[in-house]
Amino acid sequence: MHLLDEGDAEGWARTFTEDGVFAPPSLPEPVRGREALAAGVRKSAAGLAESGEVHRHVLSMVHVDPLDDDALAVRSYAQIFATPRGGEPRLHLLCVCEDVLVRENGRLLVRERRVTRDDRP
Repeated sequence: MHLLDEGDAEGWARTFTEDGVFAPPSLPEPVRGREALAAGVRKSAAGLAESGEVHRHVLSMVHVDPLDDDALAVRSYAQIFATPRGGEPRLHLLCVCEDVLVRENGRLLVRERRVTRDDRP
């Protein structure tokens, strides 16, 4: 999440498998593949820069279950704080992230991330 908050689009996309999937509730279809993931972060970072707002993702309440020898199911809460330039931070969103992590070349990468929000069905 540090990479996402810093606007490092390619770095954040590399935390996913080459064909990784990101399914947030704000999009009609999941984002698939590193190129599309990076493009989404670049667009979001540009919008935040233009608005003068900084977002910080805080993950907590992490629960990990092994799926098999090379995969983990990880569930966490994501609090997203927004701070406008010169303003006070506020809680922007509270989400649940459900990830499937897999081992590739000694690294854990996100194969799939599904995000849900309590304020949406």
